[in-house]
Amino acid sequence: MSDTSGRGGGIGFLGALGILFIGLKLAGFIDWPWWLVLSPLWGGAALWLVIVIVIAVGVACEDFNNNQRGWKR
Repeated sequence: MSDTSGRGGGIGFLGALGILFIGLKLAGFIDWPWWLVLSPLWGGAALWLVIVIVIAVGVACEDFNNNQRGWKR
């Protein structure tokens, strides 16, 4: 019986894209620099970095607004 519990076990879209780009580079079909070929593999880290930056900016704006109103924590 197959497992249909919805658990992810694959490499995902960005992983597959990275493998495709690496294969194309090694086969000579594309002449991109290696940093660009490997860029899909950084997708997860880049997403987390964007989320952390957005949260940090939101917290900083909230603190600034609270300080402008004279509120003290």
